Amino acid sequence: MKHLRLLTYIDEVARVGSIRKAAERLNITASALNRRVQDIEDELGTKIFERLPRGVRLNAAGELLIRHIRSQLADIGRVRSQIEDLSGFRRGTVSIACSHALAHDFLPVEIASYRRAFPMVEFDVRVAVHSEALRALVAYEVDLALIFRMSAMAGFQVVASAEQRIVAIMRHDHPLAGEGSLRLRDCADYPLALPDKGYGGRQLLEEALARSSFRMSPVVESNSFEFLRNYVRFENAITFQIEIGAPSNLKERDGLISRPIDPRDIAPARFAMGQLHGRSLPVAAAKFAEQLARKLESNA
Repeated sequence: MKHLRLLTYIDEVARVGSIRKAAERLNITASALNRRVQDIEDELGTKIFERLPRGVRLNAAGELLIRHIRSQLADIGRVRSQIEDLSGFRRGTVSIACSHALAHDFLPVEIASYRRAFPMVEFDVRVAVHSEALRALVAYEVDLALIFRMSAMAGFQVVASAEQRIVAIMRHDHPLAGEGSLRLRDCADYPLALPDKGYGGRQLLEEALARSSFRMSPVVESNSFEFLRNYVRFENAITFQIEIGAPSNLKERDGLISRPIDPRDIAPARFAMGQLHGRSLPVAAAKFAEQLARKLESNA
């Protein structure tokens, strides 16, 4: 399977944009790697990289080739996983891109549960905003993407989805820490700690405010949900998140509670787990996707 090594070489050069840097990562000499690239170009009868003063960049032919290479590498990973599965082992690496809301509780719990059954499986989890997660999926860098407020996208195949409400998170002794749903207007009299405007939950909040007769200005903004959740512990502030990121044991563990926002103010939005359309997932990733699908559907 020596040709696979050559495909890996080309893929690495494309990812880092430099033959020298790729050679360092691949533990071969830059001259040897450059010869491998030239061999491919000679075989194809065309250049696949533009040579720049400080590196290389795929040209149009290279973009076509790299899509084929990444598809081939993904397929061989799936076949290896299936071969190992024949022996009764569950091994491999499951790579995931997920929204920040899932990184604190949901995914750690699910991954730990999976690894209790299949301890030889490893996980590579990257927390990313919507656009980054989709880019990683298309580039075959991850097997699965878990995205809130998923819009239609060619190539994204939904495996499972569930509606998610926006919840307000606050200290358990906050004046609004009662029961039932909460009107958005009630939150306007308190300091707000909000996720930045790149996140789906914040976008839903802004759309709701645009329809309202009142305004809400944050005293703190951050791209870290962990920071926001910790911040409201020290002030009578309120932050917002989708409900999957606010587990039921918040009070016992962090001294916080969550209250759903009334759907008359912010309607629930769809959360989706998906894979690249037409791609067959490695066994470990497919089995983990099945586990997550059952969990999402049970919470729907």
